[in-house]
Amino acid sequence: MNDSPTHLPATGPGVDTPDHRGRTGLDRAGHGLDRNPDVVVQRVELTSQGWHVLRRTTFDYRRRDGRWTTQQRETYDRGNGAVVLPHDTGRGRVLLTRQFRYPAYVNDHPDGMLIEAAAGLLDDDTPLTAVRREAAEELGVTLGPLTHVLDAYMSPGSVTERLHFYAAPYTAADLTEAGGGLEEEGEDIEVLDLPFTEALAMAHDGRITDGKTILLLQWAALNGPFAR
Repeated sequence: MNDSPTHLPATGPGVDTPDHRGRTGLDRAGHGLDRNPDVVVQRVELTSQGWHVLRRTTFDYRRRDGRWTTQQRETYDRGNGAVVLPHDTGRGRVLLTRQFRYPAYVNDHPDGMLIEAAAGLLDDDTPLTAVRREAAEELGVTLGPLTHVLDAYMSPGSVTERLHFYAAPYTAADLTEAGGGLEEEGEDIEVLDLPFTEALAMAHDGRITDGKTILLLQWAALNGPFAR
């Protein structure tokens, strides 16, 4: 184990000069973390900064048997997000989306058209504000009171994102806009107003393969608005 963290001099956009989003210090994430005495961050390298940020971090890790090892991990930082399942228990329906997802398409999904719960990044908003924003933009719905379901790291081996899960009631009268997402952000979203029983069956038979959506549908059946 090294006695002190190594700070290699680094320059360039996102480090000591603003990148295309006006960010600096992107190579500082993780330095100074001390919540776990068995982990000491030694070096953080900025390997890519598009809209989101890819880092390579070298750290010392103390194993359970007391031995220190040096490890390296790449992390993808896209910020945190929020997702919501709008439900109409009177009609027994939920609102979902269908849109093209290239990462799924390139990894064996038949056509890349995934059925999902409406979700988005927080950006500078709170989770509550973000889910209402995404519901309006993607689904065209004004949500009722929000219920916090849980928070979860969906891919903790490589992605830093923590996702905030919500559910909220709606009625047909709350569908006040067309939805469909923001064209300037490349979104082309189909709104699906589905019977809950059908949506749950789709999660079980593989027609719905999105993890956050499966989790919310199963919660709704076991502990949520459609629980027996």
